[in-house]
Amino acid sequence: MVILLLMGFPMMMTMLFSSLFYIVLFMPNVEAFTAVQQMVLGIQSPVLMAIPMFMLAADIMCAGHTSKRLLDFVESLVGHLPGGMATTTSLTCALFGSISGSTQATVVAVGRPVRERLLKTGYDDSEVMALIINSSNLAYLIPPSLGMIVYGVASGASIGDLFIAGLGPAAVILAMFAIYSAFYAKAKKIPKHERASFVERFEKAKKCLLAFGFPIIIMGGIYTGIFSPTEAAAVAVLYALIVEVGFYRSVSLKDLHSIALSTGMITTVVFILVAVGAAFSWIISYARVPQLIAEGLLGTDPSVFAILLTVNIIFFVGCMFVEAVVVILILTPIFVPIATGAGIDLVHLGIIITLQVAIGSGTPPFGTSIFTCSAIFDQPYLKVIKNQGPYIIMLLLACVIISTFPEISLFLGSFAS
Repeated sequence: MVILLLMGFPMMMTMLFSSLFYIVLFMPNVEAFTAVQQMVLGIQSPVLMAIPMFMLAADIMCAGHTSKRLLDFVESLVGHLPGGMATTTSLTCALFGSISGSTQATVVAVGRPVRERLLKTGYDDSEVMALIINSSNLAYLIPPSLGMIVYGVASGASIGDLFIAGLGPAAVILAMFAIYSAFYAKAKKIPKHERASFVERFEKAKKCLLAFGFPIIIMGGIYTGIFSPTEAAAVAVLYALIVEVGFYRSVSLKDLHSIALSTGMITTVVFILVAVGAAFSWIISYARVPQLIAEGLLGTDPSVFAILLTVNIIFFVGCMFVEAVVVILILTPIFVPIATGAGIDLVHLGIIITLQVAIGSGTPPFGTSIFTCSAIFDQPYLKVIKNQGPYIIMLLLACVIISTFPEISLFLGSFAS
């Protein structure tokens, strides 16, 4: 797989060819068509239907003006505080993440309107792009996170429990970003905005009121038993159509063709990766790779601390170089048996993995959010990553806190149950 990657082959081809290569050379009792069977089985889970549905809902909302409405409302609430516009960015990314579930979609939807406002306020452009990229990471921790859906399929963990478990860690990261933004604004003498009146806040809240229906529908519907996570995704599409086509009229019926085509192209890539990842995962499980890693790297009786430290390090390094879905599909089956044997909650493990994947999407050299930001703002790579350091440090500190205190992830789930 490494050789093919260095030769420039796409990730899906390297995973498939290396799987077939291993079967033919080292698994004489297994027929090569077993890889095809595992690929088909890998995408048969009904839960995976949530991915294209949530993507379509997000694309419809991105095509409309929801992100700008959310931005105006959040700015009216916290824009007058020290670092208020930076905090507005983080909060808006979190709110839009509850619609999109994708870091890249959040970078595009929120990044465009917020960058101009931050530059006018007095922020340096590199700081602005670093803030947008890392605030968009919150989209992976807030339902409906696409990373959590893929992890749930790969590990067998409850996707509904993962959704609610991400809220606590997201709040921790939001608080860290807000504190840093306040100190940065004071150090750089960034001016405050005028405090919005109650009437102004009320008017802006009315304009984006329908957007708040997304998290209510998704989480409320799942935890009241009205519908499953997969059905929630379909409801989200219907709601997006009602909001953007029916009420706001920011998306026309003619626009839906190009929106659906874009969603279909992205979904195709994701499902091909899931399919070949399933074959790859089956082979490493058949070859007892998790047991070999546990014995060779962690010893015969690894501690919870050693396992979580190893998970954090390996996923952090892996996501610096490889796309998030691929990393989850390859590495999760390796560590789930090890973590289960040590008594680690799979939901807690999933939050740690999801956070590391989110960090990786904004970490050099190959973080996907970095290239997304560079493309939509037409800025050079080095300028985009210039101010990434403080945010990566904060996110890694959040990983340490969340790994040490699993209650941050699990306490909301205990109330729901």
